[in-house]
Amino acid sequence: MTLHIPFDNTYAALPPVFYTKQSPVPVKAPELIAYNAALGAELGITAGGTAELAEVFAGNRVPDGSDPLAQLYAGHQFGNYNPQLGDGRAILLGEAVGPEGARRDIQLKGSGRTPYSRGGDGRAWLGPVLREYVVSEAMHALGIPTTRALAAVTTGETVWREEGGLPGAVLTRVASSHLRVGTFQIFAARGEQAALRQLTQYAIQRHYPGADGPMGLLRAVRDRQAELIAAWMSVGFIHGVMNTDNSSISGETIDYGPCAFMDVYHPSTVFSSIDRMGRYAYSNQPDIAVWNLAQLATALIQQAEDPQAMVEEATEIVHGMPALTEAAWLRRFGTKIGLADARPDDMALITDLLTRMAEEQADFTNTFRALGDAVEPDTGKVHDQFQEPESFDSWATGWRARLAQEADPMAVMAAANPVYIPRNHRIEAMIASAVAGDFAPFERLNTVLSDPYVVQDGAEDLRRTPAASEVVKATFCGT
Repeated sequence: MTLHIPFDNTYAALPPVFYTKQSPVPVKAPELIAYNAALGAELGITAGGTAELAEVFAGNRVPDGSDPLAQLYAGHQFGNYNPQLGDGRAILLGEAVGPEGARRDIQLKGSGRTPYSRGGDGRAWLGPVLREYVVSEAMHALGIPTTRALAAVTTGETVWREEGGLPGAVLTRVASSHLRVGTFQIFAARGEQAALRQLTQYAIQRHYPGADGPMGLLRAVRDRQAELIAAWMSVGFIHGVMNTDNSSISGETIDYGPCAFMDVYHPSTVFSSIDRMGRYAYSNQPDIAVWNLAQLATALIQQAEDPQAMVEEATEIVHGMPALTEAAWLRRFGTKIGLADARPDDMALITDLLTRMAEEQADFTNTFRALGDAVEPDTGKVHDQFQEPESFDSWATGWRARLAQEADPMAVMAAANPVYIPRNHRIEAMIASAVAGDFAPFERLNTVLSDPYVVQDGAEDLRRTPAASEVVKATFCGT
């Protein structure tokens, strides 16, 4: 059976100012690590054999209907504006329209140099490819809007990084689109109003057909991003590089470089090795999302004949985001403690628990999951998470009184609190095994994490917090 992808490429039909057309750079000896057959079916892909999948998803063969290109964008990186970025190691093969009509980008990451590589080699090594595959699919299973992983391929080539020579790999990423805040910024900064208008119209048509002009787009992006940030925080996720070039217009999580999930809860937790000032710490994520939205607003108003006329509306939209994020956060965390419809006065109850968790160095995921066993006074599993169990007990009195007003709090908690997350030490162990040629831990993580809210036989070790020697203190970009 020959591989077929139902391409319908609208971005490639835009003027060349938005991209550079270029095919992926072939690799030496591609071998397929994984192919996400379920996602492939959603995309309407007819899969070929293993060898053909490896050839296509390594970039050695451009499939029929593809119109490959590298996208142009700019962005604020850790608050500093970089006037030109772009896909420095990625090629957009095209857009697939699945049987249900959903349009999604198919992109190769690690596919070689492009005009936007800025001196980089355009390649990826195996570790970041497997990390993004596992974490993005886990985020999808957790119910959080995200890019997806379609395939992973080894290249048979060596990639050189600071730590030495490493095995090369290519990830095939699927997204609603790869439009970013930075895509708008570059044309606004250059004063290219015609391109900015065309990009705005394209984004509205593709993602928010009901939006009314630039400010309608801004409002729609705000609403999606507010929900996304609350969803991240509800599972203890820290993005790591919330730069504007990693802020998706579609409201999906994009870029799984130095991301991580918290073990021990603390609001100021940072993992990214390049986030030396804690700009993107766990608790800062809502504020950074507002900051990024303000950069989108600044870019969008540049297309108006009288930009000042849009400023007041744009300001109102941006200033409305914190309240939206807080409402989404309250709703998400309310369900985590068993409240089907949390009220504003429940905020104090939730934040009090989080404060105690931080003080007692409680594990984020395991503590919330154990709440389902603590509705009655049997609190053994929750007590295990606290250095001083009395801290939990003094909080639980008010909590149980509040739960008396709920119809089925245990069911609410079971649906909101995962059993399994991609714990950092498990990801690192999986990568080490894969580098040594053993992909069994990679396959096992994908299997267990595909059903994160259900206790699975034989997977108790994946719930375990890291031993002192296993703690991951820093995560790194794959470039």
